[in-house]
Amino acid sequence: MSFNTTQLQNLANEALIIGKTCLEGKNADYIPFLASVPPGLCAISISCCDGTIIHSGDYDYDFALESISKVCSMSLAMQQKGSEQVRKKIGAEPTGLPFNSVLALTVHQDKPLTPLVNAGAISTVSFIDAPDKESRWQMILDFQRKMMSQNVRLSEDVNTSEQETNFHNRAIAWLLYAANNCFSDPMDACDVYTRQCSTLVSCDDLATLGGTLANGGVNPVTKEKVIDHEHIAPILAEMTMEGMYDYSGDWAFLVGLPGKSGVGGGVVAVAPGKMAIAGFSPPLDEAGNSVRAMKMISHIVNSLDLSVYRPS
Repeated sequence: MSFNTTQLQNLANEALIIGKTCLEGKNADYIPFLASVPPGLCAISISCCDGTIIHSGDYDYDFALESISKVCSMSLAMQQKGSEQVRKKIGAEPTGLPFNSVLALTVHQDKPLTPLVNAGAISTVSFIDAPDKESRWQMILDFQRKMMSQNVRLSEDVNTSEQETNFHNRAIAWLLYAANNCFSDPMDACDVYTRQCSTLVSCDDLATLGGTLANGGVNPVTKEKVIDHEHIAPILAEMTMEGMYDYSGDWAFLVGLPGKSGVGGGVVAVAPGKMAIAGFSPPLDEAGNSVRAMKMISHIVNSLDLSVYRPS
């Protein structure tokens, strides 16, 4: 299915107006760097499978990828080990609890359940084959760049801010290790996980990440095959179940596309075989999702009737 670029640009402009008029939410304040990001920033980008990028607003502002990085490390693990091995070792079930919950581990016999919550993401990082911590980190960074662009880079400011406040994740890493669900040194896994969350991306980059998934694993801009086609459905299934934190069920009901959010203010939604839509704005709802990004994406999805649950 092809879309008229003028139509898409008009929708992006409309969505931006909707986003900017929304005054709900507040910046994440438990990570000092995120609390300092200007809350008025707002952007929307669309990545079509033919490589076309449509955008509006602050689309070239670089923000922290945060939890959306979990999609990249999960995809890399599937490339290395296969999606079935990731499902068996990490899990493929929603936790029903907040993304940083320790209780979820206790309730589920110390199994992380999904790569898209903190426990599962730390376990996934440790599951990636690499000779040492620095090699593992470089592999993840390179994979992020393949899914998005060479613009992706580590922010030392974000990383320092997060490393100084990630006590909760360190506790999760040790619990995983005690239950044999951390497959490398737990503090190494936690360190690399924190770094992968601390990379900076633009809204266009984030849309390209989604576009790579929408395009069957091929980056629509660079045309490089990044992910084997067989892993795309499992990746999108995980995003559907847990990608929007505690709001994932409502997101599926109201928007109907696999999505992933991060507390840096980014949200990406994937319409398989068609496009991906990314939104960015720092103020978050109680679940940790950008309020404006969700409203902007929802406007475009509903205008184009993109929900995967609607009969064609």
